Amino acid sequence: MHLEKLHLLNFKNYAEANLSFSSRINVLVGKNGSGKTNLLDAIFYLAFTKSAFSNLDQHCIQHEQAYFMVKGGFRLGTSTNEVVGSMQQGAKKMFREGVNEYQKLSEHIGKYPVILVAPDDVDLVKEGSEARRKFFDGIISQLDKHYLDDLIQYNHALKQRNSFLKMASEKGLTDWVTLEAYDQILVRLGTSLFEKRMAFAKEFLPVFQKFYRFIVDENETTDLEYKSSLQEKDFAQALQGSRHRDLALQRTCVGIHRDDYQFTLEHGDMKRLGSQGQQKSFVIALKLAQFEILKTHKGFKPILLLDDIFDKLDDFRIGRLLELMKTDLGQLFITDARPDRTMGLLDQIQIQASVFTIEKGTVKVYEPE
Repeated sequence: MHLEKLHLLNFKNYAEANLSFSSRINVLVGKNGSGKTNLLDAIFYLAFTKSAFSNLDQHCIQHEQAYFMVKGGFRLGTSTNEVVGSMQQGAKKMFREGVNEYQKLSEHIGKYPVILVAPDDVDLVKEGSEARRKFFDGIISQLDKHYLDDLIQYNHALKQRNSFLKMASEKGLTDWVTLEAYDQILVRLGTSLFEKRMAFAKEFLPVFQKFYRFIVDENETTDLEYKSSLQEKDFAQALQGSRHRDLALQRTCVGIHRDDYQFTLEHGDMKRLGSQGQQKSFVIALKLAQFEILKTHKGFKPILLLDDIFDKLDDFRIGRLLELMKTDLGQLFITDARPDRTMGLLDQIQIQASVFTIEKGTVKVYEPE
């Protein structure tokens, strides 16, 4: 699978852009703030029906404009499929594949898998559990439609339960019947999600460890472990036992929405013990494992978006990544503020690339001096 064409209207800092891409490597060069990352975000939007960097679609509309549109042509096998997303101020977002408009955006997730490797990915190690849950939920959701549907329903029921807890706490109510109804929904959905997370973590771990060892070329022991209260407690009993606490705090204190993934180096916490280089290597290994898992399940290679990655790695890790590129990672989009550096690196592995220069939202084919 690869992205053949991309058309933008009023998307972030792009008034309009029409681009055709190589099926292998595409390099986007330009100064910081020129719009390189925004172009990657447009590709991400076509895959996930949302931006990688903002929860609000309105933030994707160019300043002082009323709408935006992103259109791409994905080559899959012998056919090219057109995907279009658009948003107008004050109206509902529209997303379609071909002539068919989606009624549920979740139906699109996983059809055109894309993996973004960005500078702030190290937050997966440094920040709290929500970022890690979101990362793994994103992968599983691209592989299992039922998982995504259950996750959406679970989060909706959780929000309703929390609203009820807030209302009941403020009014001094103890309506256990209503609470039990919410609990039954959470238990049914949460148990299924828990079991799928457990199974996926078991599949993911050896693939991740393979890539980490390749990147660092050292005999470091790393581990990744899924942690959930459901491993020790019955979910229904845990919810019932936490009701008084939930009422006092006005939120649901137990459940899979509090799960985490523990990252370790040797026998300690990666966040605390890992050097900056080890943490970067850990995150890149996570993303490469994501690529491998999606490729295995889908039967084709996802699109890989590498945002300023060469600026964040030392020479050894860059060399390792280049080795993987030489074995054909599929279609890649690489951003860099220094075209000479990227072209020099690609020359090392004798790979041709399409190069685009970006300046203030204007894209041109790069012509060496």
